[in-house]
Amino acid sequence: MNASSIARGLGSATRTRTPRQAGTRAIEAAARWGLTTRGVLYLLIGVLALRIASGDHGEQADRGGALQILAKQPFGAALVWAVGIGLASMALWRLSEAVFGAAGPDGGAARKRLAGAVRAVFYGVVAYSVLSFATGEQGSGSSDRQSKDVTARALDLPYGRWLVAAAGTAVAVAGVWIAVRAIRRGFRKHLKVGAMSRRARRAVEALGICGGVARGAVFAVAGGFALTAAVRYDPGKAKGIDDTLRTFAGTAAGPWLLMAVALGLALFGVFSFAMARWRRV
Repeated sequence: MNASSIARGLGSATRTRTPRQAGTRAIEAAARWGLTTRGVLYLLIGVLALRIASGDHGEQADRGGALQILAKQPFGAALVWAVGIGLASMALWRLSEAVFGAAGPDGGAARKRLAGAVRAVFYGVVAYSVLSFATGEQGSGSSDRQSKDVTARALDLPYGRWLVAAAGTAVAVAGVWIAVRAIRRGFRKHLKVGAMSRRARRAVEALGICGGVARGAVFAVAGGFALTAAVRYDPGKAKGIDDTLRTFAGTAAGPWLLMAVALGLALFGVFSFAMARWRRV
């Protein structure tokens, strides 16, 4: 056996994928698929909200409305299934962060693992809702009805008012945190900056700031409505994404504020596409 054949053998061994490497590749694929499907939903919700701001009040500007649009497209059923599976993949990725730690030097910190666990639960619930829609439960995608039904059931539990108040406060605080983190460009540390051109970095930062602020505002206001429902012991005060977005049009700024938030949500969808390409996983 000569030196060249030994070198080829060593190179082949080096290229052999270990189970750990295969698992890492699978998690990375799940993360990028999940980020892409998240982008699809936010982009469609933003478009639907823009229609409402323009005077078209027929469609729901929430996850259910987005799924209805997808279902009406050619191969619509397959598209809905793809989104549902993508969100389930997102949940698995976040679960892996909770179990094994996230990417980055402080990825194994307790707060990072806890954040991964919370996100895994959140995306797991959303994935279940989308997959339920895919199997024919058409009402499962309505965020407004879900919010009121869940709030009503929670209020009937022992200490239900406190549970709803705690949940509403948590969502509102999360919304503020999302907006502040976006303004501070907290997402930048997750990007493969070296693989991006200067123009791409600037574009992604602008998308992340605008999209994150709009997303945070929606979460903060929705959490505030849940807190109001707890204080007044009235599940009807709780609002889903659609009703929350429509309240922006009822402010002194009128439909212009809704239009700005809607555009921000659409931009967050595009930002999610960028993260699917350049995020470190």
